[in-house]
Amino acid sequence: MLSHPKFEFEVYMSSQAIDFPRVSVIGLGKLGAPLAAVMANGGYKVIGYDLNRDFVSAVQRGVAPVNETGLQDMINKVAARLTATEKIEVAVSNSDVSFIIVPTPSKPDGFFSLDYVLSAIEGMAPALRAKQSRHLIVVTSTVMPGATDGIIRQTLEKATGLKAGRDIGLCYNPEFIALGSVIHDMLHPDFILIGESDTTSGDCLEEIYKNTCAKEPVFRRMNAVNAELCKISVNTFVTTKITYANMLADICDRLPGADVDIVTTAVGADSRIGKKYLKGAVGYGGPCFPRDNRAFAALADSLGARSDLARATDAMNDYQVERLERCILGLVGEGARVSILGVSYKPLTAVIEASQGLMLGKRLVDQGVKVTAFDPGVATEGPATDGWLTWAETLPDALNGCDLAVVVTPWDAFNTLPALVPDQSKLTIVDPWRMFSGSEFGNSVTLVSLGRGRMDQNAL
Repeated sequence: MLSHPKFEFEVYMSSQAIDFPRVSVIGLGKLGAPLAAVMANGGYKVIGYDLNRDFVSAVQRGVAPVNETGLQDMINKVAARLTATEKIEVAVSNSDVSFIIVPTPSKPDGFFSLDYVLSAIEGMAPALRAKQSRHLIVVTSTVMPGATDGIIRQTLEKATGLKAGRDIGLCYNPEFIALGSVIHDMLHPDFILIGESDTTSGDCLEEIYKNTCAKEPVFRRMNAVNAELCKISVNTFVTTKITYANMLADICDRLPGADVDIVTTAVGADSRIGKKYLKGAVGYGGPCFPRDNRAFAALADSLGARSDLARATDAMNDYQVERLERCILGLVGEGARVSILGVSYKPLTAVIEASQGLMLGKRLVDQGVKVTAFDPGVATEGPATDGWLTWAETLPDALNGCDLAVVVTPWDAFNTLPALVPDQSKLTIVDPWRMFSGSEFGNSVTLVSLGRGRMDQNAL
């Protein structure tokens, strides 16, 4: 299993189990398992459910079913309050609130599929019908605006014979987290978003978060459609901000004396803008940002609204891979050996979905470049790439014999790069993140810091 660097976070932990409500988490994947642990950490009795027998068995044995920073440490602390089952009816019967946190994969049209959410609701229905007390269903999976009060509510009411908002509670409550820091983000949210069918359900959910967060969070409560739109709007706005910073970096590459870090630091000091995510480097990737941006555009199109900004952001993000490729091909010729440092979409995770590193590697291979990849968080055998990519087991292995190395994912482990480069090595290092100043390397190393107007014009 992946071993992450220790991630420090403040833990709030109730000294005793809270009698009401009991919590079930439907789905024990990358987000569900941390959510279950965080709820147990807040003092709740939690039962998780998953179709994956290995996930269930792991939780029952007190082992983290997925790799996530701090998850195993938290499970160790809450083992007495956390269990799991392969039977969804058992999870529902032994809880008062159920969080549904299952995949909602993108469809070809950009919309999110609700197949797993609806299947979970139908599986829960017999136990819900048999309950004597009011149950609260919380949809935590990201869904399209209109889904919770539409097909989800309809499926729930038809399957149970219960009226949402009266006989049974229904809330939309997505998480705003990043893989690699899920536990920290759940304990310290910027705000909690609740789309509620009724005030009683919203009150119950708010009380749960008051007990589970490290300090009382800001709550934003509204109807379901506003909450659904808010969720994808936040991610779409962030992607636009990332892309704007990358656009500035591209401009600074071409403008003598310009430095994108100096510009974005000043721009981010404006309270109307803020500095977070304003770092010109490489494009965004991962399981959320790209698909949420496309879903936002698809939603707008379906309503007859303009989605030019979302589509432009998507196109500009794709261009960032091309920008890196063009830079590298301007520095080395066909047949050169290039090492890609970082193929996970961000540090502290092994997830490679929509990874800039992998997309760059494929483009270079198609141009006749010999590519080796290394990532401290991805297993040494690497993900399936049909043999077109060579994987290095260590950072020194990745540097051995290469003509150029490009830092795509800014893992802390790459700070050791200067000490690993042999003094006589004729090596070019492309540094989109500006991790290095250049003085750390010997005269034999050529450092190309993207986002600064001193780049070789041949690499533009």
